[in-house]
Amino acid sequence: MTLSTNHSIPLSDGNRMPLIGLGTYGDPITTPKGATREAVKLAIEVGYRHFDGALVYFNEHEVGQAIREKIADGTVKREDIFYCGKLWNTFHPPELVRTALKKTLKTLQLDYVDLYIVELPTAFKPGDSFYPQDENGKYLYHTTDLCATWEALEACKDAGLVKSLGVSNFNKRQLELILNKPGLKHKPVSNQVECHPYFTQPKLLEFCRQNNIVIVGYSPLGTSRDASWVNLKCPPLLEDEVLKSVAKKYSKTTAQVCLRFNVQRGVVVIPKSFTSARIKENFDIFDFCLSDEEMKAIEGLNKNIRFVELLM
Repeated sequence: MTLSTNHSIPLSDGNRMPLIGLGTYGDPITTPKGATREAVKLAIEVGYRHFDGALVYFNEHEVGQAIREKIADGTVKREDIFYCGKLWNTFHPPELVRTALKKTLKTLQLDYVDLYIVELPTAFKPGDSFYPQDENGKYLYHTTDLCATWEALEACKDAGLVKSLGVSNFNKRQLELILNKPGLKHKPVSNQVECHPYFTQPKLLEFCRQNNIVIVGYSPLGTSRDASWVNLKCPPLLEDEVLKSVAKKYSKTTAQVCLRFNVQRGVVVIPKSFTSARIKENFDIFDFCLSDEEMKAIEGLNKNIRFVELLM
């Protein structure tokens, strides 16, 4: 794959998506107030233009504030920024879709988002709680009609509230539900899934390529070792000996090699960080190129294991 000079990839609807973005997920309890805002501002100064967020991250107000401040000081224009928001599980009923998107827009204080994606193919019971549970602590699910949800999203695009539409954590069957929907107006341009050298997603990647759907890889460096949502049986990705050897050759880190590997095969990466040194390091992947042999060696590391279990 040839990387463009502005490090972006074309989408099937004519828009473009930067190949690397900053993931903005942070634990709402432990992440210090203002940390997201400072991270996004620094990232824009470093060169990031793609930001991945969500209503349920509870920090879109800080992301929006940072973007608006960097527009106000002349660093960027709104059209330079690519923001991805997400439709949460409790908003799948068609009549709630635009409400959810408008919540995100109001929180960001922006007129539109560049990409809006269905965060999960499963739905929770609509209501005041984002994570509805019964008295025994079991999640309360809700019947979902993904095609009806999609039609409501198409109406949001037609209304100018979003530029592109996509999905997340969808498998081939769920993607085909949308792609084969009678009267489909706007195809999903992307599918955000876990993707890294230990979980390379070869079959899904090939299916998405055939249908002009870009894979966006979350947890591209593995994850933190948080037992509440991470499979701790997975070996630490960044300590892999093959990755260490390749990194040493290019005077790079194993994290940079992981990111370069995915970008080089057309997978967009959204590493999460609130640390200035890592934000800078993760963006510094466009001055070296992995050989075909190195790409094959890293592909050979695939263990088909997920770090992110999403047990819900």
